[in-house]
Amino acid sequence: MTVEPLAHVAPASRLSAARRSADLAALAADPSVDLLVIGGGVTGTGVALDAASRGLRVALVEKHDLAFGTSRWSSKLVHGGLRYLASGAVGIAYESAVERDALIRVIAPHLTRPLPQVVPLLDDVSRKDAALTRVGFLAGDALRIAARTPGSELARSRRVSPAEVIAMAPTVKRTGLRGGLLNWDGRLTDDARLTMGIARTAAAHGATILTHCAASQVTGTAAVLADELSGHSFTLRAKAVVNATGVWSGTVDSAVVLRPSRGTHLVFRQESFGGLTAGLTVPVPGSFGRYVFALPQPDGRVYVGLTDEEADGPLPDVPTPSDDEIDFLLATVSLALGTPLTRADIVGTFAGLRPLLDSGAGQTADVSRKHAVLTRDDGLVTVVGGKLTTYRRMAEDAVDAALAASGLPAGPCATRTLPLVGAAPRENLRRIDAPERLVRAYGTEATAVVALGEADPALTLPVADGTEVTGAELVFGALAEGAVTAADLLERRTRLSLIPTVAEAAGDAARSALDRQ
Repeated sequence: MTVEPLAHVAPASRLSAARRSADLAALAADPSVDLLVIGGGVTGTGVALDAASRGLRVALVEKHDLAFGTSRWSSKLVHGGLRYLASGAVGIAYESAVERDALIRVIAPHLTRPLPQVVPLLDDVSRKDAALTRVGFLAGDALRIAARTPGSELARSRRVSPAEVIAMAPTVKRTGLRGGLLNWDGRLTDDARLTMGIARTAAAHGATILTHCAASQVTGTAAVLADELSGHSFTLRAKAVVNATGVWSGTVDSAVVLRPSRGTHLVFRQESFGGLTAGLTVPVPGSFGRYVFALPQPDGRVYVGLTDEEADGPLPDVPTPSDDEIDFLLATVSLALGTPLTRADIVGTFAGLRPLLDSGAGQTADVSRKHAVLTRDDGLVTVVGGKLTTYRRMAEDAVDAALAASGLPAGPCATRTLPLVGAAPRENLRRIDAPERLVRAYGTEATAVVALGEADPALTLPVADGTEVTGAELVFGALAEGAVTAADLLERRTRLSLIPTVAEAAGDAARSALDRQ
């Protein structure tokens, strides 16, 4: 008997072009919900999951695709809040550590891993700065303990020898190296995949997830929705509306004034770093507490970032780095390397915009990362600020505000202990019969990706030179993860687009995957 490859993927969690069409038609026929969420980033999908898991009838609409904006342009770190502790923001730091614990132990163990981060102690790092950094790392250890994250998940910080630094970062500068400081934080396999998992889990709880669907004329109780693919539009009534559009929040509610800042990363192949296994953490000269990171990634890449630059003028759909940012990142990371990197080593770049609420601070780096939930007179709720690690708490606060404004009855928040699709305890993940790289991206659903390849062996082959991504992963993105266009597959279900030459070579495979729907 032939087993359907997606048999072990819960039907209610599957997003596809066919489901999108059916859900859109059903909503147009009965245009009313309890809660409308505008924005399909990590916060918006988090709001949809929080509300749906409380028993509300929820619709989420996104003009482009899930994780189209800032949610795919992060450093892929699950921060414990150390940076905020250094600036005296104890509350934000503790909140970050608590949310990090939830992500790595319950919500998404399959998408998260411990990340060692090493600060090489070179001649340009004074003994005073090294001592202060060590104190900061010890404070980070205290945060981890306060959040009740066990040492088996995140080890304590420590001083390491020069040989240990070189083992983790083979291209580090040898001259003047007197050891290093090692700290542990969380990292994501992929921020876009986290967003996808949240959206699919919301769908499994009954939420309607509509990508390529724009909202306009938004009030606290209604919006006009337009299908970007067909052009059909209709008015949707809602008892509550949440604006979770990030840096575009002001286009939905003109009363919201943001001060976006741009964070830029450079993409390198692992060969440029000789097999980097830890986050190489390089102090920015003259700015104690600021660092540039070289972060090893799956599929043989290293990201170097990041910047914090004021983003003036019109907001682009896809931000681009400036030449000054590229030069700054290259120069700073090269301070710790035996041989400086050049532009010729860069294989890709990306930049994201932080949705910071304008507080009048001098520089965007000084603007608080604490999130804000704003309720307009007509009941429209807007959630801005914050960061990826604290998305769940932001969503909880936004739903609480929407309930308070609308009077909707709902159950208590359940997302602190609610695993995403594919999630399982780490010991269970280790027993899954699938390649480790697939388990890290799909968790328990990795077996479904393997089954697609068993049904069609051609899908087991990499879709292009320079990547391990297979045709089966693209097909899974189309059949279960809501990809509607080739760009959805190349840019967000996989991250092939981070190296443009690889994405171009994989274009035919992406289009072929969509034809299987």
